[in-house]
Amino acid sequence: MSLATLLLLADGRLPSGGHAHSGGLEPQIAAGRVRDIRELDGFLRGKLATGGLVSAAFAAAACADVGRAAELDAGLDARTPSPALRKASRAQGRALLRAGRAMWRLAPLPSREPHQPVALGALSSAAGLTPVEAGVAAAHGTITGSASAAVRLLGLDPYAVHALLARLAPECDRIAALAAERHGDPVDDLPAAGAPLLDIGAEHHATWEVRLFAS
Repeated sequence: MSLATLLLLADGRLPSGGHAHSGGLEPQIAAGRVRDIRELDGFLRGKLATGGLVSAAFAAAACADVGRAAELDAGLDARTPSPALRKASRAQGRALLRAGRAMWRLAPLPSREPHQPVALGALSSAAGLTPVEAGVAAAHGTITGSASAAVRLLGLDPYAVHALLARLAPECDRIAALAAERHGDPVDDLPAAGAPLLDIGAEHHATWEVRLFAS
C-alpha cells in the first residue's frame, strides 16, 4: 500500500471534473430538503449508505479484476435509472481516465466513457492499490464533492463542513470494508441500493436553464 497514492487518487484537486458536480445536492437544496449543516449531515449519510456503497463495491471489484470492466459497467447502468445521472457518471469516468493515463499505465478498458466507479477501480489497480483502498476512495468521493458544493450553494461555514466530513470518516471506512468483501461476487449480487429522490432530482435538474453544477 502507498498511502500517498491513495491520497492522490482521493484528492479533490485531481483534474477529473468532480468539482463541476454537486452529487445531486443542488436540486435537493432547491427543493428545500437540505438547508443547513444538520440536514447536510443526513444527506451525506444517506448518500454513503446508498450510492456510496454501490460505488465502493464496483470500484473495489474493478480494482480486483479490470477484466470485468464491461460487465461492471453494464451493472452500474442497470443500477442508475436516471439518464442524467448515467451521463454525469460517464463524463466523470472519462475525465478520470484522462487524468489517470497521465500518471499510470492503465489496462485497456472496453469503453472510453466508463462509469466513474469502474474508472476509479481501474486507476486504483494501475496505481497498485487494493480493493478496499479503491473502496475508500470511492466512498470518500461520494460525500466530499457534495460537501464542497454545500459550501458554495448554502454559504455554510467550511470549517463546520469539514468537521462533518471528519465525523463521517469512520463510516467511509466501514462502507469501504463492506464493499471490498464483495469484490469477487457476480455483478448481479453486488450492492444495488438506490436513492429515488436523487434520480428524480437529477432529471429535474437537467432541465434547468441556469444552474451552478452539471449534476
